[in-house]
Amino acid sequence: MLVLREGVVTEVGPVAPEQQLLVDVPGRGPRAATADTALLGPCEVGDAVIVNTQAADLALGSGGFDVVHVNLTRGLGGEGVAGAHVMKLNYSSLQHAVLAVEDGSAEDLPTPRPVGVCFLHGQLAPFAWAVAQVREGTRLGYVQGGGGALPGGHSRTVVELREQGLLAGTITAGASYGGEAEAITLAGGLAHGIGELGWDAAVVAPGPGIIGSGSRLGHGGMAALDAAHTALALGCPVVVAPRMSNGDARDRHQGASHHTQTVLDLLLAPVSVAAPQGAGEEITRGCGHTVVELEVDLAAYGDSGLPGTTMGRSIEEDPLFFGAALAGGMLLAAEIAS
Repeated sequence: MLVLREGVVTEVGPVAPEQQLLVDVPGRGPRAATADTALLGPCEVGDAVIVNTQAADLALGSGGFDVVHVNLTRGLGGEGVAGAHVMKLNYSSLQHAVLAVEDGSAEDLPTPRPVGVCFLHGQLAPFAWAVAQVREGTRLGYVQGGGGALPGGHSRTVVELREQGLLAGTITAGASYGGEAEAITLAGGLAHGIGELGWDAAVVAPGPGIIGSGSRLGHGGMAALDAAHTALALGCPVVVAPRMSNGDARDRHQGASHHTQTVLDLLLAPVSVAAPQGAGEEITRGCGHTVVELEVDLAAYGDSGLPGTTMGRSIEEDPLFFGAALAGGMLLAAEIAS
């Protein structure tokens, strides 16, 4: 069963795609919570709400807060989006209709454009920044797939990248929802972005957080396998930004993470894999992948003001993580130029 509890909103943050709250849950005290305003509307002090407390109760790394399930005071008057009939989160209590980009779109496959694939949302900012440094003015679009958070409004990084012009747009695909545009499938999202929206390239990455089990196949990084295969099937050159680390305490993520190695082993066709200078030997070639080492400028990215931590580790504490993401963006920019 869902772990749902009643509470009363005692503090509210600014109305944003995800509104930060403090909710007094009887017997548990004031707790941090977040509300998806696109689904539920904004909350105000004194509102009676139902919150899902399970992630915070379990002290999960991505669950340091409760999630508002419904606002009983002012959240029962929604009318939905006019004309929408494609359901996201279908057959769940949060199912809602969206205007899907595939509905009525052209059937022809788009002219192939390069597609970057990231394993973690934390790679997105350095990846996009590096693309712009190599090829200024590139229209790079972001397609959010699975593997991490599903709400498109959960990422403050995406808002910042859009404001700085480092992303040309965002599409939430599959079970993900709440982006600037909605796609039924990852293929439909990529085709719409590089076809009808005219993106020069696209990057596919999960939302914030990641699902993990420690096993070889049971983790959100497997979404990168689907993303790469989808892009390859559309005829797009694929650049993989590997998940790498020299600061993660877990052996399975040291060097090239087991997430990266597993996906490269399982890919059915070769792709290009980026790596910082001197780190390419840590990456297995799988089915003949091409590993390209590039000189990255960690100091310049650090001075950019964009997010500079991953799972609490700074660039100085985990340079390999950021270096791999920067190399991925640089290699994608080179693919655009070619």
